[in-house]
Formats: sequence, structure tokens, C-alpha cells
Amino acid sequence: MAASFAPSAARPVRRAREVLSLFKLRIGVFIMTTALVGFAVTPGPALSLMQVLVLALSVLVASASAGAFNQYAEYETDRLMARTRRRPFASGSLPRTPAWLLLMAAMLAASLWAAATLLNPVAALYIFLGAFVYAVVYTLWLKRRSWTNIVVGGLSGSFAVLAGAAAVNPQVGAPGWLLALALFLWTPPHFWSLAIAGQADYAAAGIPMLPVVVGTPRAARAVYFSALALAGVSLLPAFAGAGWLYLLGAAGGGLHFVLKARALARAPSRGTAIGAFLASLLQLGVLLAAASLDAALR
Repeated sequence: MAASFAPSAARPVRRAREVLSLFKLRIGVFIMTTALVGFAVTPGPALSLMQVLVLALSVLVASASAGAFNQYAEYETDRLMARTRRRPFASGSLPRTPAWLLLMAAMLAASLWAAATLLNPVAALYIFLGAFVYAVVYTLWLKRRSWTNIVVGGLSGSFAVLAGAAAVNPQVGAPGWLLALALFLWTPPHFWSLAIAGQADYAAAGIPMLPVVVGTPRAARAVYFSALALAGVSLLPAFAGAGWLYLLGAAGGGLHFVLKARALARAPSRGTAIGAFLASLLQLGVLLAAASLDAALR
């Protein structure tokens, strides 16, 4: 009896995991974190615990709706890539029906209503723009048309930072704008490093990521110069009120990423591309942590 029961008991758990995977929650949590850091670095009146929760959940739910729409729209392309062919819509493990679109729209509408009502309309606007850029501008318009896809798509993370800053003060100041600019500059070298490592997948799917369009050596140099620009811009908040703790984190994380990107540019390979990709994650994690701690201690 136990052996016959186990498979049927596992099915609901597996189905729940498939449904959750639609919403790209790891990306959503990252986007939510950037919004909270945008809130943390912005001087102004304190938000209540309820408002902070509304900010976090509104950004997370809006991001989840855009992530699910990405999988809904890209299910055929996802089947062509080893990294994505097991996604629920691509594999057919979940039925791709219009009901999903209604759910995604309801999630986005609920998050925008909550943000506009309990925060302010400007914060809600930035949350909407983040979801719109990812779902429509990146997914539907640019991803399969231009190598600039991920450059423009990077605005979705920047809008999350601005949403967090606008929750405190609708007139976003220099700290919020500079952190949003750093997020914008971070996205291309981060994803281009990954695209170099998975270039064959993108080529097979017909997606014009930069390495597919210009070749690995030129793409590797683009990662290096982008990392240099990011490292320089990430230091600018030190001239807009950030303290020594932020400067230490920005300098250390930026230098590490630049060194890994230089290694990629000098010897392009899957190994050095993965190294640069991981360094970009570390750089951003250190930057966000340093920004938050620095703001908390001031």
C-alpha cells in the first residue's frame, strides 16, 4: 500500500513546484531586494511596517506576473534550449491556456492597486514600468529581434530601485537614481557572460544575444568594458552622501568583477565566462548589502 500511495502523493507536490517555477521567484526575490535597497538608501519619512510589506510584495507579485508571461510567450523558443526546455509550458507539463493570462493580469493589477493605495501612485508607476519592460519590451519586442534586448531589459531592475525610492519620496533623489543606474549597467555584462557560456543554446534558438551576433571575443571585450563602466558608476554615490562602508563594498565588489571580466576578455572560454558571471552576482550582492548597511548606520 505504501509503495502504491507514494507516487500519487508526490504528484500534487510536483505540480505545485511546476506552478511556482512559472513565476521565476528567484528573479522576483532579487527584484524585490533591489526595491527594498532603493527604499533603504532614500532619506525621508519612515514607512510603516505595513507599507514596507506592501512595497516588497507588490514588486514581487508584479515581477512574478511578468516572469510567468515570459514563459507563456516564449514556450516554443524555450523548447529549443537545453537550459529552458523543461519549463512547464515548454515541456507541456502544464497546459498553456488563456486562464493563465487572466491570472497574470490579476496579479499585476492587485500589486499596482496595493502600491498606489498604500504607498503612492509614483511608486506604483515604477512597479508597472518594471513589469511592462520585462514582459512586453524585452520578451515580445526585443528578445528575438536585437542584441540590445538585455540592455533595454535591464531597465526592469532599475525601475524596481526607483519604486523603492519613490515609496519614501515620490521625487526620487540622487541616491535612488545612481543605484538605479548601477542596476542598469550591471545587467548587460551579467547576462552577456552567461550568454557566452551558453552561446550554442542561444544560437540554436535564434536569439540574437550579443555573442551570437558579434562572436565570443568581441562580446567578451564588451563584458570587460561594461564591467569597468559599472565599477566607476557604482562609486558615484560616495559623492552623494554614501559613507565609507558603501565605498568599501562598491570598490571591492567592482574590482573583483573587473578582474574576472578582464580574464574573460583575455582568454574567452566557457570557464572564464562562468567566472565573470559569478563575479557579477557577487559584485551586486556586495553593493546592495553595503548600500543597505551604510544607510542603516548613518
